[in-house]
Amino acid sequence: MYDFSAFAHPATWISLLTLTFMEIVLGIDNIIFISIIVNRLPKDSQARGRTIGLLLALVFRIGLLLSISWIVSLRSALFTINLPPLVNNFGVSGRDLILLAGGLFLMYKSTTEIHTKLQGEEDHESAGGSGTTMTSVILQIIVIDIVFSFDSILTAVGLVDNVLVMIAAVIMAMGVMLAFSGAVANFVNNNPTIKMLALSFLIMIGFMLVMEAAHKEIEKGYLYFAMAFSLTVELLNLRLRKKSKPVQLRDSQYD
Repeated sequence: MYDFSAFAHPATWISLLTLTFMEIVLGIDNIIFISIIVNRLPKDSQARGRTIGLLLALVFRIGLLLSISWIVSLRSALFTINLPPLVNNFGVSGRDLILLAGGLFLMYKSTTEIHTKLQGEEDHESAGGSGTTMTSVILQIIVIDIVFSFDSILTAVGLVDNVLVMIAAVIMAMGVMLAFSGAVANFVNNNPTIKMLALSFLIMIGFMLVMEAAHKEIEKGYLYFAMAFSLTVELLNLRLRKKSKPVQLRDSQYD
């Protein structure tokens, strides 16, 4: 059923490494979302929550890869919307509904997280555990994992036509993300401005998913470039603030 002989060709390994890199890039937003949601759990449960979230993402991705024909069928229109002069023969597919629901959920969740942070409720909730249970966190992770898995799998299908190569790339990428998820989570959660930037990125990604559901394709290269540029600027700001602290301390000694 599956062609293992493909791994004997150097081109297959090039495709595998390329796809693994792409899966890691596409998985960064998933890690950020999981890190922010899991941060509402007690400290001793956060690492377990991140691991469960990423393992669920791996399961969803492999499951979808083994059901590629079903994924392809989701592109077929379930019904048509015809509201002239606004909309003419707009076919709504299962993929559109999933992207729309996921995009709206991501925008809503990111916006509420920003509101909580601006209201100053975050530290109080973190100290008291915020009443957030592992079950509620896992359910939220499952919702967003399904959406991000579709995005990931559609990219994989566009790059490689061998399911085994896709599965190997997903497993390798998830191994890298599991190894660095703790460091990414600590960095995001320990730097308030980075966390705010990450939440803003998630709103952008949610908006992009909604636009894709409306059949308005947004070039992802532009989006990721904007995110990388913004992150670079913020990292420079962090470094500048760290350098300015010793100067402020020295000045305060003479006051």
